Amino acid sequence: MARLLLILALVAVLFWVYTIVDCAVQPPSRHRGVSKPAWMAIVILLPVLGGILWFAIGRGRASQTVVRRAPDDDPEFLGRMTASARAEQDERIRRLEEELARLDSDADDPRPPKKTADPGATPGDAAPGKGAPGTGAPGTGDDDTRGQRGAVG
Repeated sequence: MARLLLILALVAVLFWVYTIVDCAVQPPSRHRGVSKPAWMAIVILLPVLGGILWFAIGRGRASQTVVRRAPDDDPEFLGRMTASARAEQDERIRRLEEELARLDSDADDPRPPKKTADPGATPGDAAPGKGAPGTGAPGTGDDDTRGQRGAVG
């Protein structure tokens, strides 16, 4: 008889621990009846009876979970959007599309044009690329920006 009571007590303690853990790890959306903290209190304060109540009443099925949807697929969200918010969003999209179209249609580079003449050159100097090779004249391909032969730098 004592052995049977010991086994029943062990099973009751295991059931109690299992129900506490199960109640604690379930998301609040799967708790039916009362809130998650209330179910935790019921399961802890009423060891076996609380566990039976938890599995019979409190634990919701996985199929009852709330399906998450994107905002534009949620009818409630779309219903909350006002006409002015929609109009504002449509206007913002229209402006962005116009700006993208304008940027795509621009034939010119929006960056400022590069200077082709040496900033320190006088009007009588040779044009870039027109100086005699190897003469050290400004604008030759062998000279750097200071008019010196050799590597640019």
